[in-house]
Amino acid sequence: MTTRTAQPGRAGLGTEAVQLLIGGMTCASCAARVERKLNRMDGVSASVNYATEKATIEAGGVPVEELIRTVERTGYSAEVVTPQAPAVPEDTDDRRVRMLGRRMIVAVGLAFVLMDLSMGMAFVPEWHFAGWQWVLIGLTLPMVTWCAWPFHRNAFRAARHGATSMDTLISTGVITSTLWSVYVILFPIDAGPAGPGLWAALSAPDSAFYLDVAAGVTMFALAGRYLEARARRSSGAVLRRLAELGAKDVSVLRADGNEYRIDVADLRTGDVFVVRPGESIAADGRIESGQSTIDTSAMTGEPVPVEVGEGDAVTGATVNLSGRLFVRATQVGAGTQLAALIRLVEHAQADKAAVQRLADRICGWFVPAVFVLSALTLAVWLLAGGQTHQAVTAALAVLIIACPCALGLAIPTALQVASGTGAKLGVFIKSHQAMESARVIDTVVLDKTGTLTQGRMSVVDLVGEDTLRYAGAVEDASEHAVATAIAAHACAELGDLPEVSEFTALAGLGAKGTVEGRRILIGSARLLTRHDVTIPPVLDDARTRWESQGRTVVLVAADGTAIGALALADAVKPSAAAAIARLHAMGLRTLLLTGDNATTARAVAAQAGITEVIAEVLPADKEATIARLQGEGHRVAMVGDGINDAPALARADLGLAVVDGTDVALAAADLILIRDDLDVVPTALTLARATLRTIRGNLVWAFGYNVAALPLAATGLLNPLIAGGAMALSSVFVVTNSLRLRRYAPPPATGDFLTAHLDDEDEAVREKV
Repeated sequence: MTTRTAQPGRAGLGTEAVQLLIGGMTCASCAARVERKLNRMDGVSASVNYATEKATIEAGGVPVEELIRTVERTGYSAEVVTPQAPAVPEDTDDRRVRMLGRRMIVAVGLAFVLMDLSMGMAFVPEWHFAGWQWVLIGLTLPMVTWCAWPFHRNAFRAARHGATSMDTLISTGVITSTLWSVYVILFPIDAGPAGPGLWAALSAPDSAFYLDVAAGVTMFALAGRYLEARARRSSGAVLRRLAELGAKDVSVLRADGNEYRIDVADLRTGDVFVVRPGESIAADGRIESGQSTIDTSAMTGEPVPVEVGEGDAVTGATVNLSGRLFVRATQVGAGTQLAALIRLVEHAQADKAAVQRLADRICGWFVPAVFVLSALTLAVWLLAGGQTHQAVTAALAVLIIACPCALGLAIPTALQVASGTGAKLGVFIKSHQAMESARVIDTVVLDKTGTLTQGRMSVVDLVGEDTLRYAGAVEDASEHAVATAIAAHACAELGDLPEVSEFTALAGLGAKGTVEGRRILIGSARLLTRHDVTIPPVLDDARTRWESQGRTVVLVAADGTAIGALALADAVKPSAAAAIARLHAMGLRTLLLTGDNATTARAVAAQAGITEVIAEVLPADKEATIARLQGEGHRVAMVGDGINDAPALARADLGLAVVDGTDVALAAADLILIRDDLDVVPTALTLARATLRTIRGNLVWAFGYNVAALPLAATGLLNPLIAGGAMALSSVFVVTNSLRLRRYAPPPATGDFLTAHLDDEDEAVREKV
């Protein structure tokens, strides 16, 4: 095992940002346009996410009102997102889903009737009757007007501001195919024979009647938009479920001794409120009186209820199971842990990876380029001597096949699903840059206290008869951290403890008191020596052994004779060894980084299975250690929970913070571990890797589909109806591929773990195992 000390460095924490809710966006091109407009403002750095309809902006002193006006001049609405209402409004999402659902049902019904009739009219001339074309027009009009209205409205809005979007492509394709079909009805064209077979008839570029194309494109586009709206609603449901965990009203105890039922929004810091069995705790606080068991599973995922009593801290949204509690509120409203978790999830769904910004930029120029290509296709066909209906057919196919719906869905759907899956597994994805960082991580650095260990002292060993009973009785009257640990262990092991009298705390040394008529002295070896108490060899050997292991030793004497000793330590979390083993199975190097003394650090590391230790470091030293590792070519993940870990968390390629850590640590991290279980660390890394693989697959399909299909459409090899169906199927593939992340489960820590979970590009990591 190696033990080292890091050199000083500096931290780099982020700045606060303004969030705007953007209304009217319908595709990634819209998001790209808003983002470009905002970033052209002096001092503004903006990131707009289409999936969450939010812009995260570092305004650089620019007034929020000016930011809103810029968005409105771009053709969209904007309002400030307030921390008091972070969740996605359910009614907004439901209205969007219902609206699109109604239009889709009508479009599907009419489209199938229209397509059947069109097919029959094309292949069975006997079906023709006087005015049959106008019957098809009658079936088509409701689809190309009412059903397709969302696309027309958004296209018109974009056009008013000199912009284009995916809706522009859809609207143009629907309107053009409908108008062309009406033109053909009024001025019939001899299209010639379709050729033998169904495929020849469908793919022939000289099929001139395209009302079924307008209907099909509308139906497929609505289906894709409907699936997208449902996915967005599911993502918002994560936030809503978190918000619903909190109490809606609370019973407050006033100065006159009476209880008053008030809305939880009216609760103030310092108020004492009453929590009866079965009720949710309304805010973070500390118990003034009462004892109970609390179900904390909603916040921590732990199924075992926690025993609490006077002086214990409690968290809002946990459930009181038994006794009545009087709690003094310490954090209310937006200051509670529940509100903080909601903000973290919201931030995760508003943030995005660099690969998402690349896709948005591509969408920004892709749509205008498609119009140019469509116009060139029309011109080339006409100049090459092709018939007008052939030229129009090819140009229409370009417009329809190019609609980059799959590209707009490729990344947001994967990130949204991953956020929900992570929440269920105990991980809040605070920054989606974590997805990219997780793949290349080769070193995991862990803090000790509160991260690798429990963060509190506990009795781990003892010698001597009656040692625990006497020590527990005396220490039960003390408020010292060591005394509290001894008293708690004694109560847990022995139940009721004898009474202590004549208790005296001896600052820096220990305590004394009388228990069952015996004078008890408890504390350090120095305290016993001062009182002329001889320490027998058996106790002195135990003390020496324990101290060499980094444990705190407390000796106990009764009536001037040493009778026993206790060893205390900040115990390693039960999940630590298994979690470290999983990290090693993934080919990752682990390192313990702590400000504690080297002896204790080595002992803790040995229990957890970590071989490298850097001890006795200051906060700046932690940050410098991360920077040094990065300078050596390593990609580093840091796991911590305290204020002293914040610089290192910010410096690391990937920061992971324990949810009950400090606010500063949470702000500096990329992933938040919401369960007191270190096995969440490898789970977080594997989920991030799985999500990035899904995003890559989506992008390969979305880009590859458009690149391959455009030349086919331009050369007249794709009928617009087939193009529309292929476009919709591409979007369905992307959404379905992303939804596979909902079934993600961490693989077991077996010999096959590495092979099963690392992709081909991780060969360098694999070779390190």
